[in-house]
Amino acid sequence: MAVDEGLGWVAVSKRAKTPRGRASSGEKREKIRDVYVGRPFEGLADEPEWVALRELVPAASAPLKLSAAFAEKYGDRQVTLATVLPMAWPAMTKPDGRVLIGLQRHVQSGDVSRDLAVALLCALETPSGKTVDIPALPGVGDRLQDVIEVAPLDITVHDGFEFWLDENATDDPNVRASLERANASIFPTVKLAAAPATYWCRVTDRSHVRLVLGDDEDRALDALSRLSAAGELLLGDNTKFAGMFRAHGLLAPVWDLPLEIEAAHWETPVADFDKRYKQALAVTEPLTAVERRSKQGLIGRLQPLR
Repeated sequence: MAVDEGLGWVAVSKRAKTPRGRASSGEKREKIRDVYVGRPFEGLADEPEWVALRELVPAASAPLKLSAAFAEKYGDRQVTLATVLPMAWPAMTKPDGRVLIGLQRHVQSGDVSRDLAVALLCALETPSGKTVDIPALPGVGDRLQDVIEVAPLDITVHDGFEFWLDENATDDPNVRASLERANASIFPTVKLAAAPATYWCRVTDRSHVRLVLGDDEDRALDALSRLSAAGELLLGDNTKFAGMFRAHGLLAPVWDLPLEIEAAHWETPVADFDKRYKQALAVTEPLTAVERRSKQGLIGRLQPLR
């Protein structure tokens, strides 16, 4: 068990396994069925925001509330959703009873929602400040949509990972070293208000606007194709449509932007694009020949992310 007293958190452990995953002598190995869900966050109030936090945002958090049934069992526990936790752990507990769950983790099943639900439930069953034991493959059961209250996310984007810490841990030199390593990997990110699940970021040699579209993938692709054919896909002068990711069943367009222009400048261009996109989305006629060619071009620039 790995414990960091300075940070005030306890590492998540994995269930002990015998070599090559074999059950111990005399123990029958349990068969666990995995389930694949293409849109694991569908049914949550902010599906595109969940995808953005999972795939696009380095450091952010949001409070969660347990659903009525689980609040009755576990009480008014404070639960926080985090983009990432130390060492990409699925969950961690605090000595005061607070629980954090991490969206960005390495080991997962075919249903991210089920993974998150299991991480949260395991943490709630763990005594405060103790190690959280989480199975590698959770199998069928309650999903996030069952466990938490379905409500919009109140997202805070952070400049660093100080939100991991307890107040009395900030002067520990080991904590400082750990934070410096984690914070060095963060690129500046700003949540834009002009459209849902839209984030500006600045990387080494350029800036980007990246957003997650909450509509059915085929309809969203048709709308983008109409805009592309009409020359209305860009966010303004000196911008470039870089392509799209497919992430958890939704499309995430990306634009390259001039490096030096700050995030606030792009609120109006993004709002204008959002208006054009919604108008294109409302069109029900089949794509024209020009729009079909544009669609093929966009498909050629579509990269699978998850």
